[in-house]
Order: sequence, then C-alpha cells, then structure tokens
Amino acid sequence: MIDYHDPVRHLEYLRQSLSQDKKPIGFFISAGCPLSIDMPTGKWPLIPDVKNLTIWINDQLKVIPEYQILLVELEKSKKDQNNIEDILSFIRGLQSVSIGGDVRGLSEANLIDLEREICKKIVEKIHVNLPNDQTPYHTLVKWISSIDREIPIEIFTTNYDLLLEEALEYLEVPYFDGFIGSIKSFFDLRAVENGLIPSHWTRLWKIHGSLNWYQDIGSDSKKIYRSSDVKKDATQLIYPSHLKYEQSRKMPYLALIDQLSNFLKQKSSLLILTGYSFNDDHLNDTIINALKANPSAMVLALMFDKYLFLNAAGVNEDRYPKAYNLAEKRPNLNIWTYDKAIIGTNLGDWKLIKPTDEPGIIKFIETKTISAPGDPLINETNIKLGNFNTLAEFLKTLIGFEKLSDKDPDK
Repeated sequence: MIDYHDPVRHLEYLRQSLSQDKKPIGFFISAGCPLSIDMPTGKWPLIPDVKNLTIWINDQLKVIPEYQILLVELEKSKKDQNNIEDILSFIRGLQSVSIGGDVRGLSEANLIDLEREICKKIVEKIHVNLPNDQTPYHTLVKWISSIDREIPIEIFTTNYDLLLEEALEYLEVPYFDGFIGSIKSFFDLRAVENGLIPSHWTRLWKIHGSLNWYQDIGSDSKKIYRSSDVKKDATQLIYPSHLKYEQSRKMPYLALIDQLSNFLKQKSSLLILTGYSFNDDHLNDTIINALKANPSAMVLALMFDKYLFLNAAGVNEDRYPKAYNLAEKRPNLNIWTYDKAIIGTNLGDWKLIKPTDEPGIIKFIETKTISAPGDPLINETNIKLGNFNTLAEFLKTLIGFEKLSDKDPDK
C-alpha cells in the first residue's frame, strides 16, 4: 500500500490538466472561500462561515418569542441550531403542514414571518462587496479568461453571495447563470439543459439559490426570477438542498443539480472543490453517483488545514470524516489536505521524493522539521491549496502557461 504521495508529481499533473482547452474543467466554490479574502484588521471575515453566520442570526433574532419557540422545537427534532440551512429547512417543512392551523405552537403566518426575518438577516450579513480587485475571485476569473476554450469553464457554488458575479463583471468576462432578460430575468430551463449559449461564456450554477433570486408570488405559476438588485422587502430564494419544494420552487435547484451530475459524466472531466466540507449529504450523493457512472471523471477536493485536529479532549480526530470515508471508496475522488492526501483510495503523507527548481511548482510545497531537538529527524511536507487564496496563486502561475490541448495527461 502506498503510504506517501509525491507533491511534485501531483502538482505537475494538476497544472497540465488545468491547461487543457478541450478538457471539461469545473470549480465548486463553497462556504470556506470568502474566509480566505484578506481584510483590514478587525474586518475579517468578509463573510462568516455557516456556523458563525447562524450564531449571529440566532443572537439577532433571540428577542422574537416565536423564534425561541422554533429553536426549542428544532432541538426536539435533533436538528442543528448552528446551521442556518437546517433552520430554514425546518421552518419550510413546518409551513407545508401549517395551512389551516398551528403546528408546534407556530401558525403559518408565524413561520412565513420567521423565514422572511432570517432571509433579511442573511442578506444583511452577506450582501457585501469584494474589498479590492486583487482577490482570489478576481484571479480565478483572470485565469478563466486567459485562453480561448473549446469547452467552457463551469463554476458551481453553494454560496448565496454575489462575489463571483462581481468579479466576472468587473473583468468583463461573460457568464450564464440560467436566467435570461434584463428587467425581471426568468429561468430558461431549455438553455440550461441543452447548452444553448456561446461556448466562450462561463457557466455559473448557484445550487442553493442567491441573494437576488425571488419567487413571483403574484402570479399563478409562482415563477422564479432574478433581479438586478438585492431587495430588502422581499424573501430571497435561498434554500438548502435537502428541502422538498412545490414544483415551481424546486425547479431551479433540480435543474442545477442535474448540471453538476451531467458535468461529471463528461469524458475526463475534472471538478475542483474548494471551501467545501462534505456536510451536504445530497450533494455528496450527486457527486459520488456521477463518479460511479463515469470512471474517467475526477473530483479533486482541496481541503483547508491538516488531516487531523486536536479536539476539546486533547485527542486527534479526523477533520473531514465524511470526505475521507467517501474518498477511501472512490478512486476518482481525491482529497488533498495540507499534510496528507487520499489519492486513488490510498491515504498517505505528502513526501518530497525529488526536489525541483520549477518556480510554479516548488513555491506551493512547504517542507519543515517537526521533530524536537535530540529526536530523530522528521520532516513534514505541506501543500496548502486548500486555502482558496493559495489555489488562486497557483492559477495565477498558469496564466500564459503553454497550452497543452494536444498533450492530454489523461491519455
């Protein structure tokens, strides 16, 4: 069994893969990415992670008696009070059975009001702008636009914010997010499913909704539309994947989940996950089922920090147990943490076998001594691409890199 992985070999392979203009390449941007953006002292993070966002919302809404009732009922149902998506799912689930009467001490009107208040607080906290034009989002977009691509880049995200849109539009890189129109943009299912858009347009698929998506309650069909601005007096279409909706409301989600599955079913597709902790079982199932159906596809999950962490009891514990469990069973799901990787189902430390002087490779490999004085020499090798900022720096080194369309590393 392989108990180590050569960082030079795998970084070179990643560089070659990302340099293909005919290879299906996608990025999955999740909640950890905004945390990597450098901010002035006292202003970090630009957007908090799900847990800290939820703690803030719980504190903001604690003065509402109905919200306190909701949290009590949430705990009874063994849901996570520190996950705003669990809270929204719970509210909307109760709404479906509250018509004509109360449920768990809350009326339909109470539940609608609570959903609206939560969405307002989410908007208040995450409707922000990028602090400058040198963020990892901008670097990602610069890399996307650096060469003409026969197959467009696809970006999937579970984030509700508008940071990707801001970077794409700042650098004038055209993109398609499923909506068509300029006044009250509507979701064009045919264009999404059949790819009826220019090949040089980047695809942006917002799986969990967006700050500027709304449901047109005034119409009989309750259609979904996208606004050019973020409204403060409306309920945003923000939704977690495990919630069941009426047909009109679930349509964008199902169509975009299908896009994720279809992307991974393309020959030799590569999807890079960043900022994702594998805590969404429905998304995990979609990814794994697609990988089972297409052994030529590859998912590379770049994870933040080391493989283990020291828990409150002082014991080492797996940092991403769901990710590790999945990768140990699927050879085309690779997990890179800072100090270890699961590649081809094999767990091993990063180990520098042969030094390299290639600047675009060696700058992303960190080797340090971790043994105490007098003990046998132990070196630790780290690759920190699990930090979105470092991944962006890696992409930056590829801008202008030799196009390898005729040197497909998969062949």
